[in-house]
Amino acid sequence: MTSVRVERLYKIFGPQPTELVRRLEAGADQEEIKAASSTAAVVDASFDVQEGETFVVMGLSGSGKSTLIRMLNGLLTPTAGRVFVDDEDITKMSAGALRTMRQQKMSMVFQHFALFPHRTVLDNAGYGLQIKGAGKSEITEKAREALSLVGLEGWEERYPQQLSGGMRQRVGLARALAAHTDVLLMDEAFSALDPLIKREMQDQLLNLNAKLGKTIIFITHDLNEAMRLGDRIAMMRAGEIVQIGTAEQILNEPADDYVASFVQDVDRSRVLSAASIAEPPETLLSASASPDEALALMRQQHTDRLFVADGGQRLLGELSAAAAEQAHQDGRSDVRSVLAPVTDPVAGTTPMKALLSRMSTEAVPTPVVDEQQRLLGVITPVAVFQALCQEVPAAEGGDGADAAAIKEASASDV
Repeated sequence: MTSVRVERLYKIFGPQPTELVRRLEAGADQEEIKAASSTAAVVDASFDVQEGETFVVMGLSGSGKSTLIRMLNGLLTPTAGRVFVDDEDITKMSAGALRTMRQQKMSMVFQHFALFPHRTVLDNAGYGLQIKGAGKSEITEKAREALSLVGLEGWEERYPQQLSGGMRQRVGLARALAAHTDVLLMDEAFSALDPLIKREMQDQLLNLNAKLGKTIIFITHDLNEAMRLGDRIAMMRAGEIVQIGTAEQILNEPADDYVASFVQDVDRSRVLSAASIAEPPETLLSASASPDEALALMRQQHTDRLFVADGGQRLLGELSAAAAEQAHQDGRSDVRSVLAPVTDPVAGTTPMKALLSRMSTEAVPTPVVDEQQRLLGVITPVAVFQALCQEVPAAEGGDGADAAAIKEASASDV
């Protein structure tokens, strides 16, 4: 189900913003908006975020991503467009209704922690509940529970100045979790942290959401972070969303030169999964096939090994030529009884990097399965090597002119 829906959202800073939206919709460009002494911070943004999804908005400084997230919870009023949270249009809510919505449905984790220095860790974690009007015992119980989730059990009576940057960010995350809202907005939440602590926080967020199933909208300028955390990623440039897709889609099918330049130096082995490089198996046999049919397929494919699946594509095992021949001699009607188990199929979500050592020692196709053990395809050392060596495709008609500008902006942004 859709948790957050954004429809044709605009934010113009400057004089006559509504008129400038009309001009943008009629085809005006950003230069015309600048000439009117205005800034188009967000232009015609539309997307849906599903329940339990981590949706990452990625862009350089000035791309409009922070303005966008502040319209999602009503901190900024859109110039045009609508935002729905659980099918309620928050752009039509009163100030009081917006406060209630934030308390009950949507929490925010900020870049610079936003902790109260005079409050203990426990009191900071429970602040959202206090604003809701919860009782003291409930606040204490839920705040302690949230601190335990983020690894801060035993630190409840400390103060923010006694904590490291990473620990303070954990308190901010605990405060959002303690509020028990379904949606978390995270605006550059980890960007102020050292690289090692940043990765630990990313790990913790991934582990936590695997347990809690929150809907997360995460803002970042770090492409590696976006690709690591996001189920889907929205790439922003100059206020516009230029592409939405999975990390693999953005890596393999960039919408334009801007996106292609962004991803050209990405470590493909960390982004691509086994499922994304799996190929349809040529040596797949139905469990109802006869031994003669199995032997004929082996001769046709020049192999002595077949994978066998049921009608729902669930992997049942593998069949050797010797086993098929024995089944033929025994007069069996199908091959089910002579199958050998596949002891170590690869999960479709396995990063390609984790496959490299295995592929270096295996010459035969390796089956790739989903959580229900359905066969997604097979991978071979050749397929892994080709995926690693593949260049990022250029967008049609593009010349890659954005590359230098993106590198320069990225360096200054960090």
